[in-house]
Amino acid sequence: MNLSRRSVLGAFASASAASVIGAPMVARAAEIELRYGNNLPLTHPLNIRAQQAADQVRAKTNGRVEIKIFPNNQLGGDTDMLSQVRNGGITFFTPSALVIATLVPVAAINAVGFAFADYDQVWRAMDGGLGAHVRAAIAKVNLHAFEKIWDNGFRQMTSSSKPIEQAKDMAGLKIRVPVSPLSLSMFKALDSAPASLQFSEVYTSLQTRIVDAQENPVSIIQVAKLYEVQKFCALTNHIWDGFWFVANGRAWAGLPDDIKGIITEALNEAGMKQRDDVRQLNESVQADLQAKGLTFNKAAPDSFRAKLRDAGFYKEWKERFGPEAWGLLEKEVGVLA
Repeated sequence: MNLSRRSVLGAFASASAASVIGAPMVARAAEIELRYGNNLPLTHPLNIRAQQAADQVRAKTNGRVEIKIFPNNQLGGDTDMLSQVRNGGITFFTPSALVIATLVPVAAINAVGFAFADYDQVWRAMDGGLGAHVRAAIAKVNLHAFEKIWDNGFRQMTSSSKPIEQAKDMAGLKIRVPVSPLSLSMFKALDSAPASLQFSEVYTSLQTRIVDAQENPVSIIQVAKLYEVQKFCALTNHIWDGFWFVANGRAWAGLPDDIKGIITEALNEAGMKQRDDVRQLNESVQADLQAKGLTFNKAAPDSFRAKLRDAGFYKEWKERFGPEAWGLLEKEVGVLA
């Protein structure tokens, strides 16, 4: 049965409300108060599951620990919150891999173009050796990353002129991309004409044909109503991105071991549930976008990989990320460079 995005989010919200109602009442103030900031709406699965984790922590510590959630950029943008979690202004933050890569370059390795064919490969890599390698690098900047990375989804391409089916369809295509060296490098290697624009400019730029195409997860395509100014959506899965749940290193080290164990268990369990939530949400969103007139097609990833290989893209980024990290990636996805 297909669920609408509203009904899926409604179900998540109801589940969260039920968990709050069913939680034991705590009369006294918490001994330990931890602040968590993120950039997503309260109704997003990340916040629903984070609230359930916070409720679990409060219950299992008998009210000693309270995690206060500040969603939707209440504490500032990604750059602000990354600075705050580093200096201890907040305890927890969930930056996307591309955001934390500004501090830890190897964290962007999951965004290598057309590396992952599907979620099975993503989770084997990120729950395995590659994820452990990235977490160790994050620890070197005095942040503690929890074991389970949360899902931010695969990115897909849309266009107003024609379906994107193979790499040759990218030639000369004016496409908006985020301000990311890895993204710019990939789209240039595909012979397209990438333009780095702020997300707030995307709709108008598509509408006025400053650019003809863009790329984002399908949920963003829906929320931003990009289907109004785009005709085709290619399921390219060209980049996968996730949210690392990170804590300030000093604050984390200062917590009692029993508290750390309870928080770790709660956040990792919540992250696994959030992954399934996002999968369901994306499935329902695609059906909704099709009903709104967006035409979907599956792209041929092998043609894109071949083009990137011939252009030297994989060779360049293998050198940038280093042989160890690259080897851990290729262990799960096959040889790229």
